[in-house]
Amino acid sequence: MSSPDQFLYKKIIYIDKKSSRPVYLQIVHQMINAIQRGYLMKGMKLLGTRNMSIILEVHRKTVIAAYEELDAQGWVETIPNKGTFVIESGSTKNINIKTPKRQDLATYPQQTGFSFRQSNLLDNPFEHSSCTYIFNDGVPDTRLSQIGNYSSFYSANLKRKSSYKKIGYYNTEGSEYFKEHLAQYLNLSRGLHISKNNLLITRSTEMSIYIISEILLSEGDMVVVGDPSYFAVNMIFQKSGAVIKTIPVDEEGIRTDLIEELCKKTKIRMLYLTPHHHYPTTVPLSAQRRIELLSLASQYGFAIVEDDYDFEFHYDNSAILPMASSDTDGMVIYVGSFGKSLAPGFRTGFIVAPENLMTEMRKYLGIIDRQGDIIMEQALGEMIAEGEINRHLKKSAKIYKERRDLFTNLLQEHLGGQIKFSIPSGGLAVWMEWQSPVNLFQLSAHCQQHDLFIPRTLLYQNKDFTALRLGYGHLEEDEMNKSLQILRQANESLKK
Repeated sequence: MSSPDQFLYKKIIYIDKKSSRPVYLQIVHQMINAIQRGYLMKGMKLLGTRNMSIILEVHRKTVIAAYEELDAQGWVETIPNKGTFVIESGSTKNINIKTPKRQDLATYPQQTGFSFRQSNLLDNPFEHSSCTYIFNDGVPDTRLSQIGNYSSFYSANLKRKSSYKKIGYYNTEGSEYFKEHLAQYLNLSRGLHISKNNLLITRSTEMSIYIISEILLSEGDMVVVGDPSYFAVNMIFQKSGAVIKTIPVDEEGIRTDLIEELCKKTKIRMLYLTPHHHYPTTVPLSAQRRIELLSLASQYGFAIVEDDYDFEFHYDNSAILPMASSDTDGMVIYVGSFGKSLAPGFRTGFIVAPENLMTEMRKYLGIIDRQGDIIMEQALGEMIAEGEINRHLKKSAKIYKERRDLFTNLLQEHLGGQIKFSIPSGGLAVWMEWQSPVNLFQLSAHCQQHDLFIPRTLLYQNKDFTALRLGYGHLEEDEMNKSLQILRQANESLKK
């Protein structure tokens, strides 16, 4: 009974009886694959169902079902009293048929057969760990989010008949209702003077920066950022072909005198900054330097991208209004996130810009995120309208202020004398510098061995400083104590 044909079928069809996919479909899919790759040629007669069932060690009815499915899909034709024949072929040329290896058809290719551009610029810099204690760069505590309360807004919108049409059609403009209320919210809380036509709703700050980069940046354009600065945004700028120029940041924010000197020597296309609390050092940009930057932008014609990533978190005084609120010449593109203090699924990003730029941005959003989440946007709009957002922010700001005070006290208690830091006026992180250099990678590794994870994105070390950006917002008192205790012990062990 052995024949070359039977040997071929054993090679091209592999049945995994542990798979949830029906056996007859496994046969169908692999035979189609074999036809497409030229192993089973047009006009070739397939084995009879009885012989095929013996070779594959399956019931004959399973093979019959597979042949019927192949016939229905137009790959084979069954002729009474003659047999079943291949009528389609993946090859239009007479090719030499190679004997397939089992992995040719039983598994998916591990690599492409063609070349393509690869870049390490967009490698994921974020790390994960199963450690009990983790420091991050300053994110809210999801345990403070009243998810049930917020989900009720979403659920109510989903059940409304008026929402069905919105789900079925999305025009990349997003929810007009949400944009109207978000514009009012931003005008009242941040001193802006915008309408819904000045808003673009995105998924995140990173998406916002990507869209801006695609429109404004060309190969070789210079982008100025603070030193140190936000690594993820820098990667986006570099992927756009921009040249990044770093300018030092001191206790008043980015050095405007050095920016002015640079403008006199070369053309700047864009300045990216986080003036409310500079990332990562948490230093606010002084009022005088804000005025100077707006003046320089108008004089030299560069765009300012103002990332207000943590406006919602301020404690000691009234929040400093964004630079965009004082921009009269259309030089500032304002980027932020809404609902950062809510559960992750309820957050969204936004861009504020003049209408002519907004028109172009909508084109890009229509390509990369055409569908969006209009029901979520509608729910967020209702949360603004009903005051739910303000109530939550007021409540959570009180808790985060208490955590900031507690964390800075504990930081002084555990590491005082070895470090220096300033108590931030807002945000959810502390910038901590060592008085004497410490190998941060060794410190992080030692901490991880003792159940505390410090991602490499929080480590800042050069010839001028050795520092950590430590987020505290997600930690309760016992977690802060334990985390800082491990950090202290790791620091002491490196000195021995």
